[in-house]
Amino acid sequence: MDYYKLLGVAKSAPADEIKKAYRKLALKYHPDRNPDNKQAEEKFKKISEAYAVLSDAEKRKQYDTYGSAGFQQRFSQEDIFRGSNLNDILREFGFNLGGMRGMGGGRTSFRSSGGGSPFDFFSQQGGQQSFGGGCGGSCHNQRPAKGNDLTMDLAVSLEDVLSGAEKTIAMRHTGKIEKISVKVPPGIEEGKKLRLSGHGDPSPTGGQSGDLYLKILMQPHPLFSRDGANLIVRRQILLSGAILGTTIEVPTLEGNKLNVKVAPGTQAEAKLRLKGKGLPTSPKGNRGDLLVKIEIDVPRTLTDKQRELIEKMVEEGL
Repeated sequence: MDYYKLLGVAKSAPADEIKKAYRKLALKYHPDRNPDNKQAEEKFKKISEAYAVLSDAEKRKQYDTYGSAGFQQRFSQEDIFRGSNLNDILREFGFNLGGMRGMGGGRTSFRSSGGGSPFDFFSQQGGQQSFGGGCGGSCHNQRPAKGNDLTMDLAVSLEDVLSGAEKTIAMRHTGKIEKISVKVPPGIEEGKKLRLSGHGDPSPTGGQSGDLYLKILMQPHPLFSRDGANLIVRRQILLSGAILGTTIEVPTLEGNKLNVKVAPGTQAEAKLRLKGKGLPTSPKGNRGDLLVKIEIDVPRTLTDKQRELIEKMVEEGL
């Protein structure tokens, strides 16, 4: 989904131009102005999602960085609309998003009581679909409420992030143990959520079940640490290797080993960069780098011969 194209603005458009474009389109496609028009309803949902992302500097940066597919994997519908000022704009036209509740900070952010998209609360009124503007989200024949969403932690390894993985989780749900298969996309970051539709709590009124959100936690790795899409590995070299130069063996996350030259005069904590040996930035994105952090192994004890040689080095000004 191209958010810029939906709003009819350029990728370089400033915030005020994006807001102006959304106001114009929202006035045209709002369901209260287009009763019983599914196309207008869908268009309104899409432009509202586009504005919720592009009006937020951080979300817009993530969208520009990872593209539509990568962004959708990192942000749930709840994340997309959190902190949005859609309701403030719609109130200017006398419209309303029924069934919504504010989430603090003085700004209205949207979330249905089921925790999903703010558009879960479309209701049927007199055979026509309404967006809640006429009855404030409290119509008697409103769509049954969605069940509550659930959140669980999902631990993944760096190898899972590199290649993607399919995992099976077991959870107690409605009194039974339920096993669920979930695909972990390559490049996923810690703290992001995977949404499993319909695996939340059942609706108390016969509506749609809630969703299950799996929050990604990174498992520690014995060799590598992560910095975004880059991997960091520490390798020790002898003092003589730092002075004269040397070649070291560097492991990769795939299990391979690379011979890497260390230049003469390398300092402690220097970093050697191996391009494209890190983690993917998205399922189909480029890979980051492997950073080799150099540590110099300074001996704690010396033999008499070693001490003699070091003392001669001192005499030579080294």
